[in-house]
Amino acid sequence: MLRCSSITCQSVTTLSHSRKLWFQSSLFPLNLRFSYFSNSPLSSKSVTLIKRNNRKTRMATFTTHASAQPLKNADELIDSVETFIFDCDGVIWKGDSLIEGVPETLDLLRSKGKRLVFVTNNSTKSRKQYGKKFETLGLDVSEEEIFASSFAAAAYLKSIDFPKDKKVYVIGEDGILKELELAGYQYLGGPEDGSKKIELKPGFLMEHDEDVGAVVVGFDRYFNYYKVQYGTLCIRENPGCLFIATNRDAVTHLTDAQEWAGGGSMVGALIGSTQREPLVVGKPSTFMMDYLADKFGIQKSQICMVGDRLDTDILFGQNGGCKTLLVLSGVTSLTTLQSPNNKIQPDFYTNKISDFLSLKAATV
Repeated sequence: MLRCSSITCQSVTTLSHSRKLWFQSSLFPLNLRFSYFSNSPLSSKSVTLIKRNNRKTRMATFTTHASAQPLKNADELIDSVETFIFDCDGVIWKGDSLIEGVPETLDLLRSKGKRLVFVTNNSTKSRKQYGKKFETLGLDVSEEEIFASSFAAAAYLKSIDFPKDKKVYVIGEDGILKELELAGYQYLGGPEDGSKKIELKPGFLMEHDEDVGAVVVGFDRYFNYYKVQYGTLCIRENPGCLFIATNRDAVTHLTDAQEWAGGGSMVGALIGSTQREPLVVGKPSTFMMDYLADKFGIQKSQICMVGDRLDTDILFGQNGGCKTLLVLSGVTSLTTLQSPNNKIQPDFYTNKISDFLSLKAATV
């Protein structure tokens, strides 16, 4: 049994004594101590979790949903919620190409008074940079409506009062650096280390900064052996050093022509070298959902999560207690959804979000 009041979760059993004390201290809020360690898809069996709430322990049981239903009445779904959370890659765009019908769909939902939020596991850009991408694609989306996993990494550090005199080593791109800078944290690494090489020779000892208190790993097109070794040294040798992953996505959409190896491949390298599991702040971890619900004062039952991935988007919505809609415009095919091996079932599925424009009650 996993208990949130003490750090005995399997993913953190290898924490040093000092790190255990940190997480058990007031620096790490009680209501956050379970959510961010869980990153495994739910099995067909119920999973019982212990949650801490108002100093009382209560049981919460989560079960997989029944088989997904095709969306037939869009109006009914729209009217049943007040907020739509959209994934971006595979839902709003693929690569740098806007998916057909997206502008009209967003306009429809706004006209009905719905709050729109855009959540992406892609950490290569900051919220401001994503705002420019939305603008380039002709979409009117404010920075306050955008939540990237780069922002989630910085927000997570703030939520645990990560010491400002500690540094963050980044295996990732510019988006993480910009969000850490905005949050007031010192950092090193990032694209700058992409050209660094290690000259392996007898007796060579690689130095690392002992003030690094967290290693953040995200998608990184400049990934190399230097970064793997530097991050490994920080995690294994610096007392209490955190290992944070923006996401563990297997693949990503760098172009609209094919799928590319995702941030999970970079995270996997550090898992292999450190024999440690990371704290995941992106989907399907509940950190961003909890953050959004608190920021906007949203009841999770009044949210619909719309995404193209089962093990991130849909699980993210289910973990948060939201309605879920899978679109088939990205990674997941209908064959995959309906496979007997798939245990993650959304409430509804449809081809793309522009189906909201055509699936009216009168046509059912």
